[in-house]
Amino acid sequence: MTTLAASWADLLEGEEIAYSGAEPAREPRLEPLPDDLDPRVASALVANGVTALFRHQAEAWEAAARGENVVVTTGTASGKSLAFNLPVLDAVAREPKTRALYLYPTKALAQDQARALTELRLKGLRPAIYDGDTPSERRWQIRKWSNVVLTNPDMLHVGVLPHHDRWGDVLANLRYVVVDEAHVYRGVFGSHVANVLRRLRRLARIYGAAPQFLLASATIANAGDLVDGLIGEQATVVDHDTSPRSERDVVIWNPPLLDAELGLRASPLGDAARLMSQLTSRGLRTICFAKSRKAAELIHRFATERVDVPTARRLAPYRAGYTPEQRRDIERRLVEGELLGVTATDALELGIDIGLLDCAISVGFPGTIASLRQQWGRAGRRGNGLAILVASDDALDQFFAREPEALLTRRVEAAIVDHANPRILDPHILAAAYEAPLDEKDVLTLGSEALRRAAELPELERTPAGFVWKGRDYPAGRFSLRSGDGDAFTVVDATTGSLLGLVERERAFSTVHEGAVYLHLGEQYLVETLDLEGRVALVAPAAVDWYTQVKKEMETTIEDAEQVEARLRVELSFGRVSVSEQVVAFARKAVRDGSTIEVTPMLMPETTFETEAIWFCPEPTQLDGLEQMPKLLGTLHAAEHSLIALLPLWAMCDRWDIGGLSTNVHYQTGRPTIFVYDGHSGGVGITKRGFDRFEGWVEDTARLLQRCPCAAGCPSCVQSPKCGNLNEPLDKAGARVLLERMLA
Repeated sequence: MTTLAASWADLLEGEEIAYSGAEPAREPRLEPLPDDLDPRVASALVANGVTALFRHQAEAWEAAARGENVVVTTGTASGKSLAFNLPVLDAVAREPKTRALYLYPTKALAQDQARALTELRLKGLRPAIYDGDTPSERRWQIRKWSNVVLTNPDMLHVGVLPHHDRWGDVLANLRYVVVDEAHVYRGVFGSHVANVLRRLRRLARIYGAAPQFLLASATIANAGDLVDGLIGEQATVVDHDTSPRSERDVVIWNPPLLDAELGLRASPLGDAARLMSQLTSRGLRTICFAKSRKAAELIHRFATERVDVPTARRLAPYRAGYTPEQRRDIERRLVEGELLGVTATDALELGIDIGLLDCAISVGFPGTIASLRQQWGRAGRRGNGLAILVASDDALDQFFAREPEALLTRRVEAAIVDHANPRILDPHILAAAYEAPLDEKDVLTLGSEALRRAAELPELERTPAGFVWKGRDYPAGRFSLRSGDGDAFTVVDATTGSLLGLVERERAFSTVHEGAVYLHLGEQYLVETLDLEGRVALVAPAAVDWYTQVKKEMETTIEDAEQVEARLRVELSFGRVSVSEQVVAFARKAVRDGSTIEVTPMLMPETTFETEAIWFCPEPTQLDGLEQMPKLLGTLHAAEHSLIALLPLWAMCDRWDIGGLSTNVHYQTGRPTIFVYDGHSGGVGITKRGFDRFEGWVEDTARLLQRCPCAAGCPSCVQSPKCGNLNEPLDKAGARVLLERMLA
């Protein structure tokens, strides 16, 4: 182990090292295979090298045997798959007619699990993948003979539940539902999936089944609450990791500052490529995670240019966009040790088995501590490991570079879902009514709010059997699980005709207006036309060194203050607000330094949406010396931006999921006011998390402003890439004084 560590020690010296430390090794806690496990399953496990269980796997087995729902929330490579597979394998061995449904957020994960199940060679086990790639002639066979069906929430939503008559045998014999990578199901997507799982439970009940749910998640702060939100039932939480772990060196690497006044740093991609080339040249198996396909490709290219030809042949990029065959080949070469280095998007962050790696490099904070730990968990499978975070100039990255303990000692975030948000719930009520008439018994699975909303939806008709769907089409086909808005715009690549994504209506005018640079999986596209009636944005691939940012006129109306508390010497409110926005211009800005190249006037339709928000009015004593304009507005604006930049630390979200508004006089409060709101219609609980953790959130934000070395504000503290006022005015010093006075 020490030999491995010594082989990288000389690389980790110099001004770039913001932190260097070590995580201690951990010994496993083992237990024998359960006595009550079917002997055929035990034999299959032993034949595959599994002769004992970790204690947390045994706990999951015991809870499942008691008939409980279970969620296992432990680290990467801790054997979560075996924990949820054991009860399924045992049930199938005893009764091959038993059915189980496995849900995965990505096709690659389903492929990986199907491969692992097949390799067990357990007699009577018939796993099969049922997704959009499954040939139509295979689908009826899978429904008929497969007893472990692996699919994804989107397919369950549109391909299974609306056609449940074809799935009658599966639903009637459904014993287990496995939900892997459950922490992915948060925000809008998670809230939709929660309704899909409730619809599944409802149909299983109609067919006479009551399946147990077995879930696996990365380490998160609220696993029990997340499961309750996702399935509407309680679950036993297994969260004590008893698997072994090698000692791991942990490094936070901050590219050197090139211009302190502007906050400009050397490229994190270049530094990551240098680290990648040096580690792989020493024979160390390394994975490098980048946030976009383009970044992954660039790091790979830069790294191959730095190494000799034999080493370059053993490096590969891995990303979405490759064919399944290409990706399987890369995974195989990694597992077998043929590849030394892979540069990947977060597609490899999830639980795909890619063998024994020594080093993991994360380029830019991936958005949540849970994700970072997933990525770092890839390092150290052969012995001592090395985990590196290469910081970008983003505010959160620079906060961690200056406050390493905030990253290394912080509890992981809470994943938030809100299935009862009417914007999300209503289309699922229509889908459920199409699947079977809605009546009082459905309160047990869909919840009481679903029945109340059903009575108000004009597309449903009340009959003696319950509420039924009046339309001719099937409503599940009308909406995507990835959007909170039924009026979403589709983004289409004009050169190929392929669908790139969906943009909610209230975001479309800001992100896919004509002339905008649209990013999809890190790739640049230029918006050619935006069809307001057809709700389609046509885009074309582009390679430009500028980005676009809109200028908006905004107004926030307080609809209902649901909670009001005295916190940090201000009156802090949480409740419902209406946000009105109108895009009036857009700016082209240089990627290099954020300078404005040109501003183009345009007028887009006004949008109004209701959402959740927190707001507060600083007291006059807290604004003493800051009350003159424009200093007052700059102070409030900078405080709002920095609060938004740090909220993802407390809720599992992205800064793009949050909006804000600050004003020197709000027409309802009559005072200077700062608003931070959920960027999705109806809200999905993000700002509620901020309300609950306000003191810690403000303290982190004040530290961000205190430690940033720039003179007057930069992208690492108060400047925002999504500001509707084009980052004007901003007063970093004023914001720091305000937040410090609140905390004093």
